[in-house]
Amino acid sequence: MRSLLDEGYAEEVKDQDLGKDEGVWYLPHHPVFNPNKPEKTRIVFDCASKYNGTSLNDAVLQGPDLTNNLLGVLLRFRQEPIAIMGDIRAMFHQVRVPPEQRDFLRFLWWPEGDLIQHPKAYRMCVHLFGGTWSPSVCSFALRHTAEEFKTEYSPEAVDAVGRNFYVDDCLVSCKTEDDAIKLVAELMTLLKRGGFEVTKWISNSPAVIKSVPLEDRAKNIVGLDLNRDALPAERALGVTWDVELDCITYKITPKGKPVTRRGILSEIASIYDPYGYASPFVLVAKRILQDLTALKLGFDDPVPDEHHSRWLKWKEWLPLMSNFRVSRCFRPFDDVNEYQLHHFCDESESAYGVVSYLRMTSEGGQVHCNIILAEAKLAPLKKMTIPRLELMAAALAVTMDRKIRKELDFPLNESVFWTDSTIVLHYIRSDNKRFRTFVANRISTIRDASEPRQWRYVNTEKNPADDVSRGVTPDKLNGRWLKGPSFLCADEMEWPISPADLQVPPSDPEIKPPTENASAFTTQSEEKSLERLINTYSSWYKLRRGVSWLLKFRQWLKLKGKTQTEQELRDFKRISYDDMQKAEKRILHYVQKCFFQKEIESLTDSDGKVTKTSQLYKLDPKIDEGLVRVGGRLERSALPLEAKHPVVLPKGSHVSDLILRDVHVKAGHSGRNYVLSVLREKYWMLGAGAAIRSMISRCVMCRRQRGKMMSQKMANLPENRLLPDEPPFSKVGIDYFGPFEVKRGRSMEKRYGVMFTCLTTRAIHLEVAHSLDTDSCISAIRRFIARRGNIKEMLSDNGTNLVGAERELKREIDGWNKAQISADLLQKGIKWTFNPPTASHFGGVWERQIGTVRKLILAVTKQQVLSGESLTTLFCEIESIVNNRPLTSVSDDVNDLEALTPNHLLLLNRKPQLPPTVTDRSDIYSRRRWRQIQYLADVLWRRWSREYLPQLQRRERWVPSHRNLQIGDLVLVADAHTPRNSWLLGRVLQTFPDKKGFTRSANIKTKNSVIVRPISKLCLILEGDC
Repeated sequence: MRSLLDEGYAEEVKDQDLGKDEGVWYLPHHPVFNPNKPEKTRIVFDCASKYNGTSLNDAVLQGPDLTNNLLGVLLRFRQEPIAIMGDIRAMFHQVRVPPEQRDFLRFLWWPEGDLIQHPKAYRMCVHLFGGTWSPSVCSFALRHTAEEFKTEYSPEAVDAVGRNFYVDDCLVSCKTEDDAIKLVAELMTLLKRGGFEVTKWISNSPAVIKSVPLEDRAKNIVGLDLNRDALPAERALGVTWDVELDCITYKITPKGKPVTRRGILSEIASIYDPYGYASPFVLVAKRILQDLTALKLGFDDPVPDEHHSRWLKWKEWLPLMSNFRVSRCFRPFDDVNEYQLHHFCDESESAYGVVSYLRMTSEGGQVHCNIILAEAKLAPLKKMTIPRLELMAAALAVTMDRKIRKELDFPLNESVFWTDSTIVLHYIRSDNKRFRTFVANRISTIRDASEPRQWRYVNTEKNPADDVSRGVTPDKLNGRWLKGPSFLCADEMEWPISPADLQVPPSDPEIKPPTENASAFTTQSEEKSLERLINTYSSWYKLRRGVSWLLKFRQWLKLKGKTQTEQELRDFKRISYDDMQKAEKRILHYVQKCFFQKEIESLTDSDGKVTKTSQLYKLDPKIDEGLVRVGGRLERSALPLEAKHPVVLPKGSHVSDLILRDVHVKAGHSGRNYVLSVLREKYWMLGAGAAIRSMISRCVMCRRQRGKMMSQKMANLPENRLLPDEPPFSKVGIDYFGPFEVKRGRSMEKRYGVMFTCLTTRAIHLEVAHSLDTDSCISAIRRFIARRGNIKEMLSDNGTNLVGAERELKREIDGWNKAQISADLLQKGIKWTFNPPTASHFGGVWERQIGTVRKLILAVTKQQVLSGESLTTLFCEIESIVNNRPLTSVSDDVNDLEALTPNHLLLLNRKPQLPPTVTDRSDIYSRRRWRQIQYLADVLWRRWSREYLPQLQRRERWVPSHRNLQIGDLVLVADAHTPRNSWLLGRVLQTFPDKKGFTRSANIKTKNSVIVRPISKLCLILEGDC
């Protein structure tokens, strides 16, 4: 922290800025230690930490991904003989944050690291480790530096900045030492002009290292005698590079994890191998893990003995990986005039993989091969056929070819792909067979990236990909695996020849039988094909387009074998406006034939009239161009012909629904009347008004913009509001209100009201809270319990202070048990129930009381500022006033009993510990005073049951029941703080029905998190069973 301040990367927030309310964010932070760099501690700020559901990373745009491809940087690092590697010192800290934005990067720390002092506010002046935007911003600054000064430096230096940096690490290979020395010098001066200092330089050439100032060299070589001492191994983007031998090595140390699925997964994931050179050996461990997964073992369950011994055997082979080395540089000679990629693919029942080699030919005809990349993949747990796995390996080969070609700078000839599967070769070369979807998709991928002539056959014994599909031990990773099969170094005439007969038997299950071909259409009636298309599509435009292709295909079948012009052939390959019109007419003709068969027959008769019982009788229909249209009375109007005589559409047809939905969307999701007017410009739909209302009610967009929040039949009153057998305040609701300003000396402070409402008697108890924190809440609850007695159940909203109080109150109760305070209270404990967030109506019992208390406070104080003591006194008086309000109706008859109030029940409850006793009328004359009091209490409770409870019988609102919210429903989550078009969509994960089965709240999964909301804050967008 002292270093951050001393170097100007952070600054203390000035006193005048501490009171700033907007544009401020405080970040938690923690140290990160790297075991490979024990002397260095990196401070990481947790920009993903959330407050009120939002984090800084959520709020700041991430920016474009300007980071170079890791594999590309590593591949180019192997291109040339001279390798150099450097590192930008504290790259993120070299890019400044604009002063007006620094308050978003505030943090707390103790001055001078003294933990006794109060922490102070600081803010970062530079970009952070942990901010999702930092890599993009800093990479842009790096590239901008190279672009700004590119005219003053060589193209090689500018290109190195743009392509050979992975964030702050530079890996470059050069042809000669002079080129490398020049490049290092240019990179240091170029980037320094942008504020970036490139240090930690190291190279496999001592001459290059000597050209670098001592302070800018890698730490491990600072004290070395470059003429005598061997250069150490370094980490190059996580890969171990033996600088002295100029090769890539593997130092894998067993982690000592427990032999469980979790431990095995952890050890396998710790092996970093971006090149894939160790993939045949790692595949053996992956197989063990997959076998354990198939057994459905838990992550921490002990593994069976068989797998346990296989795992220990694999770990015994780990030390042998230290002997495995791969030459860093591809080229053994400089005069290469031909580069060619060779990809070998293979599969087994449990895995498939690819290994790629670079074949280089010198001007003298010398040939050398070197491994470039390898990749092994486990076969899916669901068993697949061998041909499918072989095809997946072939598809992986073309993917790897595309990846390597994109990253290497060599001028590559046409690639060659090798497989030992004659079936795959036939699949790729076949042009006259139709395959199943799985095979067809992968053949399409292969044919898009390669030509059939590039695919060749290799015998299994000579196929190095056999290692990557079956797995081998480290001692077998040499010879053929590193250099490829021996025939690659021979002349092309000596390469293996593919078998002449590559026929696949007609019984191959991947070939579609003739009955599944498109030509089968000729054996089906057009009507059935049209019906199937109509029921398939959910869009009027797509349906017309699909039928257009159907009609074109029928026409093509008729003309097949006849000579056609180029223009006719081009017309067959595209859909025109006329084609769409023909398709629409054909669809409407089919639908009318299905629904208006009798009317069509009547209209084609000699009289041309429909019967009076027909649903079209009042429309005076007629047939025009084969379609039933409205005759109507508007013949002489100036309307277009389609509006004068619109096409009649039946009610309840799928086509009618598609047309109606299309009109509704084109009309901007307007209301019923406007949609109906637009519809009748071309169509006359029977029962259109009801159909439009139904369609709008189901429209997802309309529901999202104008849909009502859900509701459900009002629930029955809970038991805690109906039982008179317990003392008042046994079951209470708690809520906060305020704040109120009070005088304290010359200053003003805020105070808050805490209201406890008895759910049975509707009595209230008011307390004054000095703040909204958890401690203050707990103190108010303890004062309440001390004065009102035991609480059995407490209900509240989901405020953070109340949630915290519930958590801490449990700890408090544990402490009371230890101190043996109030045995009765401790034995029963306190049940605390939270209402769903934003569900204020769940707490209507106390919300209504708070409204009454607010009115009284305003009426009494008249906006006067009170002292703390006066506010406490006022709360007590208001508590008495509210508790004197009548619960039952007030009678005008002087002979009637006075109205029942909460105070009638409270004032008889001075000793709530006594159990209720059965009494009778004679107890009123008893000499024992306590029995007289008990009788009067029973009278009041009987009045409460007879006079007050019946008033709660009626449901004032939410009377009818509605469809319950279901798991899988798509809903819109209301948020009072954002406009409706910004509300989040969510999917219902879990519902919470009451005892009657009515859902009141639900767990909703949004794009950010899983939240709980009442149904009154949810708008149903799409039913999950649709």
